[in-house]
Amino acid sequence: MNFGRRMFIKGVAGIGAAATITGTASAADGGVQYIVGATGSGARDTVAHAGFSVRHELAEGSVLVVTGPADAAAEIESVGGVSTANPDVTLELNRPEPDAQADDEALPSEGAALTELQWDKQETDVFPAHEHATGEGTRVAIIDTGIDLDHPDLGNVNEELGRAIVAADDVPEVGPGDSGYHGTHVAGIVGATGEVGVVGTAPDTELIPIRVFPSDGGATFGDILAGIDYAAEIGADAANFSLGIPGVQRPGSAVNKLKAEIQGVFQSAVRRGTMITGSAGNDSGNLQQGGGFTLPNSVSAAFTVSATSPADTLSFYSNFGTSDVDIAAPGGYYETISRTSGETGEPDDLPFPLNAVLSTWPTDLTSSVGLQGYDLIAGTSMAAPQVAGLAALVRELEPDANVSQVRQAIQQGAEGANGKSSPEFGAGIVNALNTVESLTIGE
Repeated sequence: MNFGRRMFIKGVAGIGAAATITGTASAADGGVQYIVGATGSGARDTVAHAGFSVRHELAEGSVLVVTGPADAAAEIESVGGVSTANPDVTLELNRPEPDAQADDEALPSEGAALTELQWDKQETDVFPAHEHATGEGTRVAIIDTGIDLDHPDLGNVNEELGRAIVAADDVPEVGPGDSGYHGTHVAGIVGATGEVGVVGTAPDTELIPIRVFPSDGGATFGDILAGIDYAAEIGADAANFSLGIPGVQRPGSAVNKLKAEIQGVFQSAVRRGTMITGSAGNDSGNLQQGGGFTLPNSVSAAFTVSATSPADTLSFYSNFGTSDVDIAAPGGYYETISRTSGETGEPDDLPFPLNAVLSTWPTDLTSSVGLQGYDLIAGTSMAAPQVAGLAALVRELEPDANVSQVRQAIQQGAEGANGKSSPEFGAGIVNALNTVESLTIGE
């Protein structure tokens, strides 16, 4: 395969989920969607009685997703039992074009044929960790664009439990299937079975697709939060969201007003036993000084993951900061663009695009590397699901462990940091073998 500079530039420009805020979230009837903080047990009824529509009641009633006319925030806040009301926002992903002539014969025919290209699993000792645990008996929810329900390496998807939670769903017939590509790639990193091409961190876990994106347009925070709440409702051991607002936000940002409700929903899920893994963001941003933050990951209930390279360095695009980053995991590319492209670096560096993360890809989309059903992309979007899969391995071995104990096991097994205070890596870069072996000593 010949990968030229044009392809490199195109690939770098499309790191992970290239998200943009496209504006205020609209309801299906053309109104505006609001994230509402509730203080009273009957807030849902009083808000509805005041003439507003309640789409979701989350976090045991402390957060509502409400639709109504434009500029109605003050009116909603005047309702009894309501503390805050802020307009929701919409996040939109860039999407590749479908391949009208997908080549079925390009799929590998037998075995996990592409594991030699899975440097991320090799760096984190995932394959030998499978001698101890594979995620059997666990469940991981993927809050994203959905999952390709027909992919041969994703036969562990539970379509029946899957959900489409979309404010203005333009493809309701798709259900929890993938309306784009991102969720399928993330799901494979967590739990691809290796039936054909690649192996995930937890190949025997049950994958739950929770689609929050339509095929055209963006996901709202309200639906992302509803997806997290649903994951906890069905007893998911982990819920991964590789999604977030672009750029490093400052305390005066309008979206800062949504933080309390996001934390409330996440805390509720954690109390119910669901660990939430989130990507740190792809803006090379400092989240350590000046009160910088991103959402929804910059809340304490989220386990936030930065991205590393095949050389165990912080990837050039990854956000960093001790205030946010809890752990690091492979996301692809090196610490500089020049090393990533091969202009500088070490003799044993992986060439672009092989220094990105290989995972499952919708079989009806073109693969940029000619491996139909598989593709290489990079981003903190690819780092977070490495940790969600590892959480499934921990829960298989310690099914009664609470979320704090799961997080602690993963952090104690990590490498490359002294304590938990590295601005780049948090507690370190995950190591699956270290983690599971620490749980099996004495068995």
